[in-house]
This record gives sequence, C-alpha cells and structure tokens, in this order.
Amino acid sequence: MTWVGENLDIIWAQLREHIYLAVLPVLFGLLIAVPLGYLATRHSWLANPLVALGGVLYSLPSIALFIVLPVILGTQILSPINIIAALTIYAVSLLIRNVIDGLRSVPPEVRQSAIAVGYGTFRRVLTIDLPIAVPVIFAGLRVVTVANISMVSVGALIGIGGLGDLFTDGFQKNFLTPIIVGIVLSLALALLADLLIVGLQRLLTPWARAGAAGKAA
Repeated sequence: MTWVGENLDIIWAQLREHIYLAVLPVLFGLLIAVPLGYLATRHSWLANPLVALGGVLYSLPSIALFIVLPVILGTQILSPINIIAALTIYAVSLLIRNVIDGLRSVPPEVRQSAIAVGYGTFRRVLTIDLPIAVPVIFAGLRVVTVANISMVSVGALIGIGGLGDLFTDGFQKNFLTPIIVGIVLSLALALLADLLIVGLQRLLTPWARAGAAGKAA
C-alpha cells in the first residue's frame, strides 16, 4: 500500500492512457464497421469476403502489428497512433460480423413498412434498422471493448501500454505490487466498460425492457 500511495499520480496517468488507447479504437471501429456492414447487407456477395478478411486480420499477432504499422503509416514507433490504428483494425474485424448479423435480423416486413410510409434509406437505417440491430451489434461491442482493454497492455512492450507499463515495471524490478495493481485496475476497467455498454443498450432499446416487464407480469 505504501508503493500505491507514493505512485498515485503515475497510476492515474497510466489508467487515463489505458482508457484513451482502449476506447478510441472501439469508437473508430464501430464507425467503420457499421457502413461496411450495411454495404454487405445491400450487396450480399460482400458479406463472406468481409467476414473472412476480418478473421484474417484478427489473427495477426498484436505485437507484430504494433511494430509494422509505423512503417506503413510513417509514424514514430512510440506514437500512440500505432496502438490506436492496430486496435481499430481488431475492432472492425470483430464487429463486422455482428453488424451484418444485426442488420440481417431486421424483419423484411418492418423494412418494407418503413419504405411504404415514406422513409428514405438514411432515415430508415438510422431510425429503424440500427435500433433493431442494437442487441446483436452490442453483443460484439462488449467483446471488442473487453478485448481492447486487454490488448492495450501489450503495447507496453514497445513503450506505450497504459497499465501494461505497471506489468513491465514489476517484472523488471521483480516487484509484485505494480503487477497486482495493473491486473486489478484492468479487470475493474473491463467490468465497468461492460456495465456501461449494457446500460447504454438498455437505454437504446426501451421496447426490450417493456417486453421483459410484460412477460414478468
């Protein structure tokens, strides 16, 4: 506890960096995956190649990607952009299947009814398709977020890893306390992020709560 008290500023700085490096790629990944998923539902021949490409990209070792991206992007090896870009790739890889499945889960009669009453494509996707697809998309979003929180720590091997720096510091000094602090904070962050996503899903799907209440009654 003495070490924790003496290093609160460092721990807080690394926690903030960890949140930034983990959450930003999830947002970017969602912004990229939704349009791609929509295109795959409009042009069905795109779906299988996109899902297959996502599987291939996700299989790439993270540390190798962190090292190769500076060459591709022209960034410094210690730039946070490398971590954000790599984790965005992983986020899109995981989310694309969920977005496609979610949009495919929209009943055709619902879509046709929206078109019949004058909904344009953009309005229909935004107000009808995506809300119905939220449970499926958010299931993937939960996995992506937790995975990103875990993978950020790998960046510590190249000098940018948020809470991962606590792990390397503890191993280098053969000192257990920073390792335990890093593990506890990573777990707490993953749990909090998951709860926030579940809460946001409930907020975006009030009809699901109403249905559950009706069944209970």
